[in-house]
Amino acid sequence: MTREELEHIIRASADVTDQYEFMIVGSQSILGPVPNPEEVFTMSAEADIYPLQAPELADKIEGTLGEGSQFHVTYGYYAQGVGPETAVLPQGWINRVHRVQSESTNGRVGYCLDVADLFMSKAAAGRDKDRVFCMALLEHRYVTVAQVLDSVAAMPLDAEEQRRLRGTIRRWVKALNEAGHGLAET
Repeated sequence: MTREELEHIIRASADVTDQYEFMIVGSQSILGPVPNPEEVFTMSAEADIYPLQAPELADKIEGTLGEGSQFHVTYGYYAQGVGPETAVLPQGWINRVHRVQSESTNGRVGYCLDVADLFMSKAAAGRDKDRVFCMALLEHRYVTVAQVLDSVAAMPLDAEEQRRLRGTIRRWVKALNEAGHGLAET
């Protein structure tokens, strides 16, 4: 997905829901802070999105713009209507979002996660695709090891879950360093 395609999804979501502001979570949220990232970050055909003031309308987005919809068939990408509970995020994340608003969004606003918050959300989810995404964020230097390890304490996880998350991040860093990426370890 490209930044232009994300802007189209914001515009279409606004048309479907008659809402003004949207939250984009998930991997394509990177297109807010990094409009033209490396190809590894644009492979997904979906944007996870919900109306900020009326998250319950995400079902309308899913039904009209979701996977297998006419929108998806026509454009080759789609919106996945999600809710605020979809992403586990560090405290204060809302104060770090990146605003996407242009003529292409018809003036409607999409808020995308800061890259470090996106990393933490993906790291906490812990699926294979999230590991690959997080390791690519580290490899391409969109986040630093110190930055993400420092963010663990702000995650709404208990002490044991935070300990496991730190260990997971350290294992990723070790694997990247063993592959010759020379990341600074902490």
